Formats: sequence, structure tokens, C-alpha cells
Amino acid sequence: MPITANNSSRKSWLDVSNDSDFPIQNIPFGVFLTKDDVITIGTRIGDYAIDLGALQQLNYFDGIELTDDMFMQDTLNDFISDGKKTWRLVRNRIADIFDERNPQLRDNASHREIVIFKMDEVEMQLPVMIGDYTDFYSSKEHATNVGKMFRDPENALLPNWLHIPVGYHGRSSTIIPSGISIHRPMGQTLPNGQKTPVFGPSQLIDFELETAFITTDANIMGENIPVHEAADYIFGMVLMNDWSARDIQKWEYVPLGPFLAKNFATAISPWIVTMDALEPFKTKGPKQEPMPLPYLQIKGKQAYDIHLEVSIEPENAAPTVVSRSNAKYLYWSMSQQLAHHASNGCRINSGDMMGSGTISGPTPESFGSMLELTWGGKNPIKMSDGTERRFINDGDTVSIKGWCENEKVRIGFGEVCNKLLPPFSGK
Repeated sequence: MPITANNSSRKSWLDVSNDSDFPIQNIPFGVFLTKDDVITIGTRIGDYAIDLGALQQLNYFDGIELTDDMFMQDTLNDFISDGKKTWRLVRNRIADIFDERNPQLRDNASHREIVIFKMDEVEMQLPVMIGDYTDFYSSKEHATNVGKMFRDPENALLPNWLHIPVGYHGRSSTIIPSGISIHRPMGQTLPNGQKTPVFGPSQLIDFELETAFITTDANIMGENIPVHEAADYIFGMVLMNDWSARDIQKWEYVPLGPFLAKNFATAISPWIVTMDALEPFKTKGPKQEPMPLPYLQIKGKQAYDIHLEVSIEPENAAPTVVSRSNAKYLYWSMSQQLAHHASNGCRINSGDMMGSGTISGPTPESFGSMLELTWGGKNPIKMSDGTERRFINDGDTVSIKGWCENEKVRIGFGEVCNKLLPPFSGK
């Protein structure tokens, strides 16, 4: 089935600026709360949020097999479970509805009033109920940098890293959408030069520049997923900031890896950009040496040319861009990550989220965390207001943006943006 929604010459009757992340060729999916306090599934074109529940009730999806309440739910899980054919049919239909040559909705003022909202009239929610969340460690540059700082610089990469997409099971209960503030976590750390740990606020709060993908139901327990079929079970991608407490991490991570240093907050952008929309931006990833084992071998373009940018905005000051990177630097592809995840028979469900791990490039300005950008705090970064940052201060807002662009179209993710508050002072 062709992806007609990707037609780069298509224009919408909605006003869309040339630099928008959300032209009619994007058509991402999300969940939002309307001004009437109704939660609905929607999409976005330009600066307009579109109520897909209302469109369905008005029969704009006639001819596509959908349950009656498919878009009148508070998560995308059921829609994602319907599979790739349904995703593509719906996305193609939305593109047709908002095509500048189609008068069906364009010339129906009463329908437009029900269906279309300005973005400042809605409140974005988590787009899926995330039952399980796995975070990979798929950037060779990041793994090497961290290995140099935390372990022996001569053996920065552990022996398994070039053979498997290393990952760990995260905590889905503290995954939040963009716009939600987080508190500096408390935890146990071992101060430099001391032999006894202390408990208190983390002093080394960091961001991690990541992307993540959302899966559909992919297998039954005990069944694996062939690497060349894995892409069929990936619905789309979001930006992700896996907030980290580096001092807690350093003390706790041996022998079982990240725990409290990572699970206090993980933030994602609210619009899921489909893999269909990202298809024009597939590219080659890094050469893999040694060659992976057969179950991870896959040919063709498996990476995505997604420009990534991180800024830190102190209170009452302009933001400062601290990192510019690209998702194409990831050593392990999403198909390899998913195939490895299920290689032992682990069940993969609709709405599961898989993080890429910090995305660092080959140059210092493309590193994906403050740990690397300041090299453990030794080389502070100057902010727009003249202050310096080794890690994230209370009151700072961290924003991650991501977009793909060629000579014909720009497809973006918007941003994931969260403010760091002092430790929670409630109970």
C-alpha cells in the first residue's frame, strides 16, 4: 500500500509556516485535553490540533475498519494494536481530508469548529499507556566516553558491547510528557575520598539526549522477532530525555546497572512521529565491526537522519544550545534492538517504549549529556546570563528538539521540555 501522505508537493488548506515541524506530510499521533475538558486522540498540522475522535464521529474515516470508539480513548494503544495497514490507511486519509483541494471539511464551518483547535487551546498528555520501558545503550561514542570516566580508559567498552545491544529495564511509572516539572531526587552517594555513603539531594543532575520508539503487539511469549521483520512492529518515534543523577549512578550501578539514578523521571515529546513519515530520511548507520551474530544481521539503510539539539534555559535568562547531535550516529539500529529484546522470547506489547540510550556524536559539541560535555564537570559551559553549568541547576529548563529535513520537506518532533525544581518538600 503506497504512503500517499508523504507526497512532498501536497499542501494543506490549514495555514502552515515553512519552518513548521508539522507540515501535512508529518501527521503525527498524540492525545490531548481540549478546552472543554475532553480527552481525545488527535494529530497536528502546523499550529493546529485535530480531534480524530470528532472526525470519526462525523464519518470522515468511512471505509476504514475501525472500532466505533477507536479515537475516543485516552491512549493510542488500541490504535497501535491494529497494525501497520490501519496506521497507513488512517494517515493517508487525514492527508486527503486536509489537502488544499479537498472541500469536504475545508468548506464545512460547523464541522471545522468541532474538529480543529489551536495548539494553545489544548493540553498534551502522554500518548500511550506505557506498560514496559527498556533503555538501550546504543551510542558507541557515549559508551566509550562513560567507560573512560567511570572505568579503565584503556578498556572503555566492555567486551559484550560490540556484540549485543546492551539495555536495561526502566521504570514506566515516572515517564512524563513535555511540560511537566521534575524534582531533584534524593539518593545515596559516596562523596569523593569517603568510605561511608550519605543520603541527600543529588548534586549531579544531568540530561540524556535520546530518541525512543513505540511498539505494537509483536509476538507471543517464547517467540522471537526476526530482525528483518522488526520494523513492521514499530509504530513511531518520540524525543526522550532520560534524566540522570550521576553521583547516585556512580555509587549504585555495579553490579546490576542503573536503578534510582534513572527512574525518578524520563520525559518524552507528546507527538509520536510515525515510521512512515520518517521513511524519506533513512540513511546508513555506522559500520559494525565485528559483524553481529546472524540473528542481528540486517542489510540496507537502518538509521535515521534526525537532527537533535539540546538547550538549557536558566530562570530569567535566554536559553543556550549546549549540544547538537544526530540519531544517525547510533551504532545499533531500532530493528536490531527490538530483535535482540525478543530473542529470548520476551513478549513485546502495544505501547511498549524502547529508548535509544544517550546519542553522542564523534565531536565534543555533539555529546549527548553534561557528563560528557563538561567531562565530569571539569570543563563548565557558560550560559547566556554569564553563569556556568557543570550539571543542571534547580530552576533550569532543559529542552530537546529534533527534526528531519531535505530539499523538499521538514518533518519534526516538536520538543521535550522540562524544568528542574528543588527536592520535593511535601510529606
